[in-house]
Amino acid sequence: MILVSACLLGINCRYDGGHCRHDTILSSVPRECCLPVCPEQLGGLPTPRPPTEIVTGTGVNILNGRTSIINSEGCNVTEYFLRGARQALEITRLFGITTAVMKERSPSCGVFHIVRNDAIVEGIGITAALLESAGITLVSSDEVTDDYVRHHCFWE
Repeated sequence: MILVSACLLGINCRYDGGHCRHDTILSSVPRECCLPVCPEQLGGLPTPRPPTEIVTGTGVNILNGRTSIINSEGCNVTEYFLRGARQALEITRLFGITTAVMKERSPSCGVFHIVRNDAIVEGIGITAALLESAGITLVSSDEVTDDYVRHHCFWE
């Protein structure tokens, strides 16, 4: 079984109330192998919600208490993101999950990139950072192509 960012499966949980359905994931990973999770909803944030950004650094810096996550209204929502990341990690432990497919460019789930000041920058989101620190293998949504699926069986 794998953990999958819920928005990739077509669940309307993104900050804007939409989703980013990933047809390759949907068509290649058996449904019984996917456990959809939205860390931001798990943390208690509503959908829709104001967009957010990691102020400086990455999710690793949030876990170390060196930065915060601020929404577009200027509110510090770091605790919601921390709570959601911890809940996602607990889910992986409860289900014995060792792999997570995460939505790239998210302040929660970004594996290689996040967004800051409307620009894509290198960095990892807070949930991805916490999962990685616990030994969970991360797969970026950008990596999951038909060719990738042909060569990797990441859901077993």
